Parts: sequence; C-alpha cells; structure tokens
Amino acid sequence: MKTRQTTQQVPHTIDGKTRMVPIRVDAPAPPRDWDALVLNGVTGIAALVLTASVVWSTASIGDLLSRAVVEPAAYGAAIVFDLAWIACMAIEWLARYDEDRAALPRRAGHAMLLLAMLAVAAHGKVAGYWEIGLIGAAVSALAKGLWTVVLRHQTPPLDERTRAWIQVELADAGASLAMIPVRRKLQRAQAQAAAERTAITGPDADPDRPDEPEDDADADPEPTAAGPMTIKDAVRTALDSGIREPDRVLSYVRKVADANAKPDTVSRYIRLAS
Repeated sequence: MKTRQTTQQVPHTIDGKTRMVPIRVDAPAPPRDWDALVLNGVTGIAALVLTASVVWSTASIGDLLSRAVVEPAAYGAAIVFDLAWIACMAIEWLARYDEDRAALPRRAGHAMLLLAMLAVAAHGKVAGYWEIGLIGAAVSALAKGLWTVVLRHQTPPLDERTRAWIQVELADAGASLAMIPVRRKLQRAQAQAAAERTAITGPDADPDRPDEPEDDADADPEPTAAGPMTIKDAVRTALDSGIREPDRVLSYVRKVADANAKPDTVSRYIRLAS
C-alpha cells in the first residue's frame, strides 16, 4: 500500500503542561482520482484550442481589416470578435444555476461567434483561398463547441424545484443589495430637505432644551414691579409676596430697584420689616 508523509497534531506534555504539536507521520495515500485528472487534461486541451482559435482569428481578421486601416487598429479590432463570444460564454457559466439568465448570453455568444466565423471566411475569400477561410472559421466553432461541452459537463444537474428555490434565494439576496443604494439615496434626499428647511426657517429648537423653562409649582412667583421703587420698598414688596430667602430678596431688589444694592443693606431692611 502506498503511503505519503503528512502532518498530524499529537499531545505532548512537559512539566505538566500539555500542548498539541505537529509531527510527520506516514499515512495511506488516497487512490488516484482519474476522473479529476482527465477533466483537468480536457480543460487544458480546451484552453489550448481556445488560444489557437484566438490567434488564428485575430491574424485573419486583422489582415483583412489592415487593408483599410493601420495595422494596430486593425488587429485591435480583430481580437474583439473572439473576446466577445468568450465573454458571453463566461457569463453563461456564471449563470449555470439559472437557465433563464443563461439563455441570453448563450444566444448572444452564438451570434458573436457567427460574426467572427464570417469575418474569417471573408478573409479567405479576399485572399483567394476560400477553402482556407472556411477551415479557419471552423477553428472558432471547434473552440466554442469544446468549451461548451466542458462547461456543461461541470454544471451539476438540478431539478425544477431546486432551481426555483435557488432563484428565490438569489431574489432575496438581490433585494437586500438593491436596498443599499435605495436607502443611501433616501438618506441623501432627507438630508438635503433638512438642510433646505434649516436654511429657510432657521435651526429647529432642541426638544431636550426648551426655550422656556418649565413652571416650578414649589417656587414662589416674583411680584410684578409697579413703578420706581426704593430698596426699602422693594424689600417690603418681596416679603409681602412670600419671598423670604435673602438671596432671592436681594435678586429681586437688584432687578426692580437698585442693580448695585448691597447684601448688608437688604439684610438690614429684612430685619426691620420682620
């Protein structure tokens, strides 16, 4: 039985502390996967054929177009013929789990391949070798046909319900992705509307910091000033209104009588009025 070297984690204890350490051990080698090897070989052959097809088509179509334009432009346009149907074939592979979405790139790929084949055949006719033109066109058909077989072989078969389930899952994921730019656009529109409103009417009042203080049921309202007052009159008016705290009386006196009233003076009038 064949074996191979592999790494295995085993416990190893030193000073009472156990750690998992890697060691090299011989393990049975798995049997050779011939199916994978054959598939890899076929894929390599398909890649080689595709490369030869692109080179041949580009050379033929480029030579045909160079009769009317400069060579760099001619060969640059010539390679588009093959790259177009190759790109469609790649998109068809990406949509392999959804037959409805894969149908469009498949049809487009066939149409673009036909255009490339016609261009190669036209070059053979213009060059005076129509047989070579037909054979060259068949190279592109062979390349696409081989890749179609390879890709179809690697596409897992799915029943109708499984395909429907996958489509629903993809639709949900697509809806989530679609909502990202929609929310971004909505937030941008709301921000623009708020900025426009602020520019016209001014900033909104902060609801957490109202302009007007709330009424305090426990606080005594200050009396309303009625004409000019002396410090003595202001003290008496404050006391008659129920204001007893010296600091509040002083504040009231400075507000209605004398802004520079001294605390000692106000205190003296409070004692005289008590």
